[in-house]
Amino acid sequence: MKVKIYQLMVVFLFLVSSIYGQKGNIPAIHSNIKSDNQGIYFELKGKKFYALPDNIGYNPEQFTKNIKGTPSGLIFDFKRKEFNGTLYYGFIPLNDSKYPHPVYFARTATITQGIAEVNIKDMKGKYDMIDWTTTGKGILGYRVMDYRNNILYDGKINFNAEDFLATDGKYHEVAYGKKVYDTVKPFLVDFSIIEGPFIANLTHEGATIFFKTNVKGKGMIDVNGKKFRSKNGTFHEIEITELEPDTDYDYTIWYGDNQEKYSFHTAPAPGTRSSFSFSYASDSRSGNGGGERNLYGANVYIMKKIMALNMQQKVRFMQFTGDLVTGYSINPNSIRLEYANWKRAIEPYARYIPVVTAMGNHESVVKKFYDQDNDFGYQVDNFPYDKVSSEAIYQKEFVNPQNGPDGEDGSSYDPDPKHTDFPSYKENVFYYTYDNVAMVVLNSNYWYATSAKAVTFTSGNIHGYVMDNQLEWLKNTMNALENNDNIDHIFVTIHTPFFPNGGHVSDDMWYNGENAYRPSISGKRVAKGIIERRDELLDIIVNKSVKTRALLTGDEHNYARTKIGPDTKIYPKKYFAEKLTLTREIWQINNGAAGAPYYAQEKTPWSEFVEGFTTQNALVIFLVDGKKLKMKVLNPDTLEDVDEMEFE
Repeated sequence: MKVKIYQLMVVFLFLVSSIYGQKGNIPAIHSNIKSDNQGIYFELKGKKFYALPDNIGYNPEQFTKNIKGTPSGLIFDFKRKEFNGTLYYGFIPLNDSKYPHPVYFARTATITQGIAEVNIKDMKGKYDMIDWTTTGKGILGYRVMDYRNNILYDGKINFNAEDFLATDGKYHEVAYGKKVYDTVKPFLVDFSIIEGPFIANLTHEGATIFFKTNVKGKGMIDVNGKKFRSKNGTFHEIEITELEPDTDYDYTIWYGDNQEKYSFHTAPAPGTRSSFSFSYASDSRSGNGGGERNLYGANVYIMKKIMALNMQQKVRFMQFTGDLVTGYSINPNSIRLEYANWKRAIEPYARYIPVVTAMGNHESVVKKFYDQDNDFGYQVDNFPYDKVSSEAIYQKEFVNPQNGPDGEDGSSYDPDPKHTDFPSYKENVFYYTYDNVAMVVLNSNYWYATSAKAVTFTSGNIHGYVMDNQLEWLKNTMNALENNDNIDHIFVTIHTPFFPNGGHVSDDMWYNGENAYRPSISGKRVAKGIIERRDELLDIIVNKSVKTRALLTGDEHNYARTKIGPDTKIYPKKYFAEKLTLTREIWQINNGAAGAPYYAQEKTPWSEFVEGFTTQNALVIFLVDGKKLKMKVLNPDTLEDVDEMEFE
């Protein structure tokens, strides 16, 4: 019965796609993708597979934009009459905790035909821990659940009750002692920060602070009496400059007449060689077990635990490389909702330290071509690339350095050098430094077409493959860092392991030892296969570098460290391409244990070089003391020690 219902749903989506066909310019780097009066389709062996509509599903605006005041509180309109569920709500006491979360009220609001009303008027007296009845202001946290008790969104909204308090129960006397009561004025939705603030691009001289607001307006940040302002809009990205190295700074963020106070610590001056720690993890997409382990795309339960542990361990920054959310979204706005939930999980802590993110395969926004005989269908990176691709949506949602390559335009396989054909690497390939540490961030899911076997027909990149321009950028960046006297430790982070151990042995940079897998551009396969490209990366990172200490990978939902060196077995029994000889040893530290469903260990040629393997949740912490480097691994859920080592 379930199979039949699913098949009917797919047929319905296909019919909708045919009626409301998508049209637009088709990138020249794809093959067999065309359009007619019914929309965009992929043609294979004379058969047409039409793209499914990209407007199915939820989006953040449904849960943030349609909130209004009433004489007793707030009314939420989710703009879907068929939507029923429950709204949990409670105040967020900013001054009661360094990392405030909503304290949910004893009552809930029922969502009926997309509408829910919250009674703030009754949340007074012993329930008024934010003192709104005196100040006339407050922040309400809310959680949206559907009728199946799936959590869809965690939000927050500022309210203004000044007019309400001025009229509620107030009266004046007229002739003969008659009392005339004023008409009660409603609560008002105030100018609100609905995401953030977040610290990004931290240096020894400043940082960038970014946040989103519910309506257009201007934000301002005060640091030591110096004011930094944002432009009028809903996405605010404010650069803080001219600060001192290695210094604590309080900052006050103003939005309208509301303010919040937090702090951050600038990085040491380059080459100071101080003592500090930073952390690493990946793969926090929705997990099993219900509740906050699957908050519409994110394992919020484990991410909160990880962030609390980061603060307890006093890490200066965190690197998080890929699969933040479940993704593979046909609707670009749907993955934005998933990102919003992930950011809400880290938000109370990321106001103080940077959490630097990178892309994985689950950050995919896809154009999916329906095939009734293949549930997976045929999927490519969504286009137009500058608006709705995986890379474009990610760049709009996060703030990272912009020192990476532009894209794959201008490469040897660019079909039209006069036009931009490929997606951008903007803010998804980059590097940054902190004191004597450099972190090089790569993207192994750029222009990702999700079915490796279909790439030959649709054209696109495969999972795990680093394309030519990114490879050249890596070579130049590594050379510059090798010659930078202020850098002692280089880390290269990429979502897919060079040497998978459990869960992705059939792809990543191995594909069960089959080198034939590779990208296809405009119907032509590139010259180098996946293992050849892996070896080119290793040659740059291992043989041509003495400062690289480790590869930080994810994708596989486990923790493991793998020794990579001259004795490591890295080829299948039958391999006919040129082989690479490694000249020294480094470690691959895989930590995809941030909440996604676990993967057990599998047999590989390098299994004997694997240590510390576990499917338990893990947070990797690197302790830097000048030129000395140690690592410890903790379970954020149980606080148990998982692993430790000292780098030679």
